Amino acid sequence: MQVTEHTHAIKIPFKLSIGQGKMVDRFVYAYLIYGKRICLIDCGVSSSEALILDYVKKTGRDPHEISMIIHTHCHPDHIGGSYTIKRISGCRVAAHIEAKPWIEDIERQYEERPIENFHSLVRNSVGVDLVLRDGDSLNVGDGLAVKVLHTPGHSRGSISLLFNEDGALFSGDAIPVAGDPPIYEDILSSVSSIRKLRQVEGLKVLFSSWADPQRGNRIYESMDQGLGYLQRIHEAVRKINREFPAISSGELCIRVLRNLGLPGLSAMPIVIKSIEAHLKASGHKDLLKL
Repeated sequence: MQVTEHTHAIKIPFKLSIGQGKMVDRFVYAYLIYGKRICLIDCGVSSSEALILDYVKKTGRDPHEISMIIHTHCHPDHIGGSYTIKRISGCRVAAHIEAKPWIEDIERQYEERPIENFHSLVRNSVGVDLVLRDGDSLNVGDGLAVKVLHTPGHSRGSISLLFNEDGALFSGDAIPVAGDPPIYEDILSSVSSIRKLRQVEGLKVLFSSWADPQRGNRIYESMDQGLGYLQRIHEAVRKINREFPAISSGELCIRVLRNLGLPGLSAMPIVIKSIEAHLKASGHKDLLKL
């Protein structure tokens, strides 16, 4: 769907394994900036390229007009379609320098961050042609540019993109959604990154990967709600860890998820790592006052 003068959003469904043979329905957004050429922000999971390329054609554009893919980070539900789209369009791929190793070597990513159905989400590594850093201004064609904001926490190489032309912010997975399983590497960095985005004034639309586009006051409310959710998780981790200091990280994760009203089966390795991130920061009672 077209959202602003230059931006389009594509909602991509996929299934995520949560263990014990159970799958849950998830979705992720890919975004396009239409100018003289096309810039694609994230590519969804493997096979998402069909949805993306079909959308481009239905809007009267040619897939060969895609000149760049920018990855907000390196996880499989964001890079799955990148290899095929790059092969078809001949576009360049851009990502933060700390995301580059896992994009260019998915087997390394799988070894270091295992997900049960990883290889159904991403099947091919892809080369990164342009390395991004905080503060970079990236020309996406036709006089249009995005500013790179390094927003680590969900991953070390996570970035957000500010598109001033349409007052748009592409936040990737930087802003958590209340009720979703916690997935991040560094809780303190996550809080700091959301605060960084909260300081960007004059936003008209927020494009996150896990939620429908937000407008107006909802933009900053969603950031505040994300911060509140992180604090709520943190309080649950500290409380349960005080009550049961000898339990394993996996058991702690299950108890925290139950406290949050989430199913214990969501205690996948990537969620356990998030709970462990809170343990590392357990000396801080209130993350929002740091």
